[in-house]
This record gives sequence, structure tokens and C-alpha cells, in this order.
Amino acid sequence: QVQLVESGGGLVQAGGSLRLSCATSGRTFRRYALAWFRKAPGKEREFAAGLSWGGGTTDYADSVKGRFTISRDDAKNTVYLQMNSLKPEDTAVYYCAAAPSSTAPNRSSLYTYWGQGTQVTVSS
Repeated sequence: QVQLVESGGGLVQAGGSLRLSCATSGRTFRRYALAWFRKAPGKEREFAAGLSWGGGTTDYADSVKGRFTISRDDAKNTVYLQMNSLKPEDTAVYYCAAAPSSTAPNRSSLYTYWGQGTQVTVSS
């Protein structure tokens, strides 16, 4: 069993930065690939960034590539999403998710555990 709790969301102006954190519990944290998904109003939930269980492989949606960075600290059982150069279109609820696989797939159906989400709002 893995529990995920996100934090760090908020309101920021376009061009600003935020860092999201996802604290996890569970002894098998290190055996899961981790990812951040987001859901904007009126849109489907979409993959934003993913990280392999060893942390050596990352994957990003084209819309965030070069601006967002996903990382994990296994000692703290925490995964982060550093978001820079934020745009109004980044406004969404951001969800942390864990998949029992070595690499992070971009299909939400392959993720077993989900956090409750944290709101990110970017004003223009």
C-alpha cells in the first residue's frame, strides 16, 4: 500500500515558479515509478512528468518540457515537481501517482495509487 499526499500548489503570476511535493508512505516506495498528472477545467487528465523507480529515466509532456523538472528523494520518500516559467495554461489540479513498474508510463490507467491533488493557478 502506498499513500500519496501533495502540497505546494497555489497562485502564481505568469513567468513565476512553484515546487510541488508529494510525500509518500509505504515500504515499497522505491519499487514504484512516479509521475505527475494534471487536470484543467473542462479537459481530460493528462500526463505531465514521470520518473523511473531508480530515478535515472525521466519523461515529460511536450507542453512542459524544458520548464518542469521531476525528481525524487528516496531518503525522504518524496517526489517533487519543479515548475518554472509558468503559463496560464498550466493552471490545473496536479496529481501525484505511483505505478508498480520500473519506468513511468504516460497512461493514467497504469497507475495504482493517487494523491488527492493540489491546485495550481497561474494568472496572466
